Amino acid sequence: MPKNVVLAQSGGPTCVINNSLRGLIDYCRAHPQTFGAIYAGNFGIEGVLKEELIDLGATSPEEIALLRTSPAAGGIGTCRYKLKKGQDEDYNRVVDVFKAHNVGYFFYIGGNDSQDTAHKVSLLAHERGLDLVAVGVPKTIDNDLGDSKFELLDHSPGYGSAARYIASYVRQANEENAGSCPADPVLVIQAMGRKIGFIPAAARLADPERKTPLQIYLAESGVTLERLGENVVRSLESAGRCLVVVSEGFDVGEIGAARDNFGHVQFSASQTTVCQTVVNYLNTLKFPVPGKARGQVPGTDQRNAIAYASAVDLDEAYAVGRYAAELARAGRSGSMATILRDRTTSAYCVRYDAVPLERVANSERTFPDEWISADRIDVTDAYLEYARPLIGDDWVSVPLVDGLPRFARIVKKFAPKKLGEYVPQTYREKK
Repeated sequence: MPKNVVLAQSGGPTCVINNSLRGLIDYCRAHPQTFGAIYAGNFGIEGVLKEELIDLGATSPEEIALLRTSPAAGGIGTCRYKLKKGQDEDYNRVVDVFKAHNVGYFFYIGGNDSQDTAHKVSLLAHERGLDLVAVGVPKTIDNDLGDSKFELLDHSPGYGSAARYIASYVRQANEENAGSCPADPVLVIQAMGRKIGFIPAAARLADPERKTPLQIYLAESGVTLERLGENVVRSLESAGRCLVVVSEGFDVGEIGAARDNFGHVQFSASQTTVCQTVVNYLNTLKFPVPGKARGQVPGTDQRNAIAYASAVDLDEAYAVGRYAAELARAGRSGSMATILRDRTTSAYCVRYDAVPLERVANSERTFPDEWISADRIDVTDAYLEYARPLIGDDWVSVPLVDGLPRFARIVKKFAPKKLGEYVPQTYREKK
């Protein structure tokens, strides 16, 4: 007898997260002898805890197809609720909900914390005698999931599109700066990346031949604010202008940072941005040219601007979702579907495989130090060779209605509840 399916998403959205969701749905629908009803957790694991299971059978194939170019997580929602050690009631509730709805397959799309949740649910289900196959699907724009040798995961779905966005943004900003530098000689741009520099590093893709006065400051650069100022002044002396791309995690001292429910710093929601701190400091210096520094802080569009999505990223996100469902059909519980690069050829080529959830749960790769230039304000060509294929070569075709993008509309039809009301444990503890 087919067992039912629960799909869920967690953490920050991406341009391509819904295409991984589409890959899962398409594969499960194509194998009804294995997979029964397909449910989605309404706002991630919170929806599972609250027994809010969206019956995806109520959504037409045409709407599911539109998930390909529907960014962020508007389809089924995401969350930043973490199942922490010691929250036994939450874990037991997940198992009870799965038992009540005859769920035999659980897929969790997300980053480090999400893979940890999938791993813990897999272990608990086994302990409780529930026949459950739990499989993780990678997702993160930060590209920090996996190991620093790129053996567990070459790159995360979501990163290629974020990299393409930043590269495009910087290239356009350079046009602005080149034309307005007599009044605004310095432009500071803040890029996402709390602790790891993959997103700000992508700025170099905008100018791989290094013809523009571009400086890149990763969170790992180790450069002080004072040194940054000296570097900018030197650029003004030689080029008359300077573009500064700074990671939101670049150390400028205390900025009154806010935190999300995972405990991660939310730089974009903090009282003062890193970008503004850098701009304020630069404007205390004596510039060798007229004008002042100004700053720009792209927001969540870094992870949801579907017009800038990478076609390569979209295709791989879909493929890794389908492969995760294939792993589940083969009974590979406790695995995460992964993307690995074929390094035996100079042409870009990937294959899909599986890694144990326990090896990626809560793991965090670091940006390779050898990919940071000797002066610590740029990245090397080795990084460019790694990242260039990920941003693709073509514009994604987004369906339009009345000149605006048409996104998928998931019908919010919920499975009938079979258990009592439940308040997630963390919310009760905060009262």
